[in-house]
Amino acid sequence: MYIMPRQEVIISKNLEESLTYAIEKCLHDRIFVLTDTTTLDLCWPLIKGYECMKSATMITIGSTDENKTLESLTHVWKALQDGRATRHSLLVNLGGGMVTDLGGFAASTFKRGIQYINIPTTLLSQVDASVGGKTGINFGGLKNEIGVFNNSSSVILDAHFLRTLDYQNIASGYAEMLKHGLISTTERWAECINFDLDEIDYVKLTEMVASSVSVKEKVVEEDPTEKGIRKALNLGHTMGHSFESLAMEENRTVLHGYAVAWGLVCELYLSVILTGFPTDTMRQTVQFIRQTYGDFEFTCKQYERLYELMKHDKKNVGDTINFTLLGGIGDIRLNQTATKEQIFEALDFLREG
Repeated sequence: MYIMPRQEVIISKNLEESLTYAIEKCLHDRIFVLTDTTTLDLCWPLIKGYECMKSATMITIGSTDENKTLESLTHVWKALQDGRATRHSLLVNLGGGMVTDLGGFAASTFKRGIQYINIPTTLLSQVDASVGGKTGINFGGLKNEIGVFNNSSSVILDAHFLRTLDYQNIASGYAEMLKHGLISTTERWAECINFDLDEIDYVKLTEMVASSVSVKEKVVEEDPTEKGIRKALNLGHTMGHSFESLAMEENRTVLHGYAVAWGLVCELYLSVILTGFPTDTMRQTVQFIRQTYGDFEFTCKQYERLYELMKHDKKNVGDTINFTLLGGIGDIRLNQTATKEQIFEALDFLREG
């Protein structure tokens, strides 16, 4: 059985101390820092003066998910090679989920694997992408098609970065927190749908991030390579990834968390009709999602294409589309299937309410 190396999640109160500690844990000869063009401007200035960063070599790729590609990955490999990285070198990924996913994959494959540290700078990457050891890139128009499971040495969560985010990026990450609430306890779910995203209490949000990460950590520890209960984390993602892929085909950017939120609407609808999820709880959750995330613009003429995209989901066996659904909050039902007609009904429900 494959046992993934354990990663340490550090809830930072002092970023310089946390980063120094994380780096000292990793015996290394050289340090490289990966940013995208956005985090190079907004986040690198916060840490570049630290003593532990003095000898770091910078690598920068384009920002947004459109750059989570084989070309960007090749650029990182080449930069590591040109910088004389060895198997004992260390890569620090400073950025959102695109950077931590791609950087983690680059580190996991360069010279058959070097150590890496994640410093997630968006809410989405703090509660989802940087924790749990999933790495990878998009390929062939599909999300996260190529990748490996491999934990970072450390993940450093610092609330300071959250204050740099606009509403859309806070909301995007918050969708994953809502999902964690739905798969855990009524208390966490209620806390999520009652939190005010228009007037953010950052102290409270930091506490909620730590709680949300603990939900994911518990699941990942039990099932690191997604053979069973880790599939719970895919709630909202079968539908959500199809929305992201459709948007990519049409050259319109959809943030991951928004797609997941719309996927939650569809998959909670399926949960009501297939596994007995309470209608009232579904409607409360859907009302919060509609108010926070608005609508995904598509027509019934695109249902067939969305259905085809769902067939590419990594949880599927053959052409059977596999869903994670709920019987209630925390009542996880893995490996559920729905008919094409039921899936189209769920798309109707998303479009028409």
